[in-house]
Amino acid sequence: MADLSIVFAGIKAPNPFWLASAPPTDKAYNVVRAFEAGWGGVVWKTLGEDPAAVNVSSRYSAHYGPNRQVQGINNIELITDRSLEINLREITQVKKDWPDRALIVSLMVPCIEESWKFILPLVEATGADGIELNFGCPHGMPERGMGAAVGQVPEYVEMVTRWCKTYCALPVIVKLTPNITDIRQSARAAHRGGADAVSLINTINSITSVDLDRMVAHPIVGDQSTHGGYCGSAVKPIALNMVAEIARDPETRGLPICGIGGIGNWRDAAEFMALGSGAVQVCTAAMLHGFRIVEDMQDGLARWMDQHGHATVEAFRGQAVGHTTDWKYLDINYKSVAHIDQEACIGCGRCHIACEDTSHQAIASTLKADGTHAYSVIEEECVGCNLCQITCPVENCIEMEAQDTGKPYLNWTQDPRNPYREAS
Repeated sequence: MADLSIVFAGIKAPNPFWLASAPPTDKAYNVVRAFEAGWGGVVWKTLGEDPAAVNVSSRYSAHYGPNRQVQGINNIELITDRSLEINLREITQVKKDWPDRALIVSLMVPCIEESWKFILPLVEATGADGIELNFGCPHGMPERGMGAAVGQVPEYVEMVTRWCKTYCALPVIVKLTPNITDIRQSARAAHRGGADAVSLINTINSITSVDLDRMVAHPIVGDQSTHGGYCGSAVKPIALNMVAEIARDPETRGLPICGIGGIGNWRDAAEFMALGSGAVQVCTAAMLHGFRIVEDMQDGLARWMDQHGHATVEAFRGQAVGHTTDWKYLDINYKSVAHIDQEACIGCGRCHIACEDTSHQAIASTLKADGTHAYSVIEEECVGCNLCQITCPVENCIEMEAQDTGKPYLNWTQDPRNPYREAS
């Protein structure tokens, strides 16, 4: 079997699957259960100054798909509501009992140098493997000048990261907020401040739904609500893009990345790794299905790696980065056309309706003798948009086939029709 062990930012772990800083890592009881299940590491739920934060009830709401499948969870929970002393004592014991697992401590204190100077030695004394700076929490804490209030200002990110590198010998991972125009600016700031790695994404500002009888959004606290942090499978595309942006940015190239956001199985994890992540963090999937999902994650990733000849995670990490570019460099002369496998087609007509009503009228509908319809692609009208393939309920029934146009590679910067084209 493939070797799943990793060294991330100098931190060793038996596998790349870590639990993110969240309710599943709030106390020793949970963390020990996670390690017993096979997780390679955890990021302990964010510690802060005493007195501890005070949470409200309720705290979660969800966005559902068909059959009440949870697409995403919105939470308004704050950092730990347990005392600093209790957390530090439990972290010390857990690390002593599980020396082979990665144990990272998430931190959030006011943007004051003395506050960081005070807490960092206390955390380092626990024997923890590293710290993660929570610069992303979008609710509750920003009103106090912490969380996303720091992460949205690159100068603050750089400043606090530098403080941590000054007062702490542990690896410093900076957790970035997605609630920002350009994630690269925050990553560059963390890099300038001396960060050993970045992790992303933290949760996205959201309101998942509204109770139309009570006229208040969820989650409901009395007769009020507020925006919260959105996570789960629905945020994965956003997270993948932001990871890729940092991985291919010349100013942060080589900076270790811990991928977070919608990871629920081994394939999700492999996609983050292909775009540059050296480790991944999971939260929502564990909350929905329990800690034992890590067994399938490890088994699936190892089997896939074996099939593709990847002996280690590092062997394929980042291989998709070089194939990710800006739109202006895509080949305008490349063409693909949809092809429908008539044997697999169930005649539902969804591809025809989608193309006829909202796309390019490139799928013909023919009435057969038995009263059913057959669907075929009108190749000269097909622009290769993939809509038919997306709407088809049968996997692999519609494939996009590359066409030989006989034309050379041409991107928008080279196209004579572009008045701003770059000089050759």
